[in-house]
Amino acid sequence: MSGGEESIETILGKPLCTLAFCWRLERRDGVCIGLTSHDRDLVIGGMRYRAAPGMRPAAVRGGITAEGGDTDVEGALVADAINEADLTAGRWDGAALELRLTEWESPGALWLLLARGELGAVGRRGGAFTAELVGAAAVLGQAVAPSTSPDCRAALGDRQCRVDLAARRRIVTVAGVEGADVAASGLTAGDYAFGTLRWLSGANGGIVQGVADNGADSVMLVDPPPYAVEAGTLALLTEGCDRQMETCATRFANALNFRGEPYLPGTDLLTRYPGA
Repeated sequence: MSGGEESIETILGKPLCTLAFCWRLERRDGVCIGLTSHDRDLVIGGMRYRAAPGMRPAAVRGGITAEGGDTDVEGALVADAINEADLTAGRWDGAALELRLTEWESPGALWLLLARGELGAVGRRGGAFTAELVGAAAVLGQAVAPSTSPDCRAALGDRQCRVDLAARRRIVTVAGVEGADVAASGLTAGDYAFGTLRWLSGANGGIVQGVADNGADSVMLVDPPPYAVEAGTLALLTEGCDRQMETCATRFANALNFRGEPYLPGTDLLTRYPGA
């Protein structure tokens, strides 16, 4: 803060404050918007925070709680920014969010961070949406050490797995969709089972869906696409893994990074008997 700017203590200590909340939301597909509780748009740091008086934080707690959620966010559905179709499709699930406090008379002079985290699953209640902001305290709910399992605990391509996915992605042109079956040609059967399909165009653009299995000319999704898919729509397929040791060693040559214990005796060890 430069010498000419007022301190936070001075601004908050005024007998009359002109305060407004500002939200910065960034979806997982890169879409970023700004909203403010003020009745006029504010421009701060080159970003326009659009007036959304219906937006309000239900509670802001500065302490760390074992529950993991630092705040709840509520607001009316805002056309052009957070519309009902995007909420229903899950585009805002897991979006990064910052909640700050500023003065609408001098936008950005006060830029107090109140909460930061990721949105949990966004739901609807009446004509408004609700979402829990999952902050840093959520780490307290995670296990200190992972539980043993015969299957790999890593996700294909993550920091633990280390498999390079650059050559295991493919853009396909969808010929049609019937239910959860997506018609796409030129595939190797089984390569994309347990993987993902990301829609690159059309009404579902940006949405990522799980793949149950695939054949040479089709991909079976875990759930049908939220919206109708036209022929010629582009999609990005990413290979998957069934998390088995044999698959890791033979298909990916990655047994060294297998994050499971396939040879550890299970809980049924004491009930075994000769010939079982």
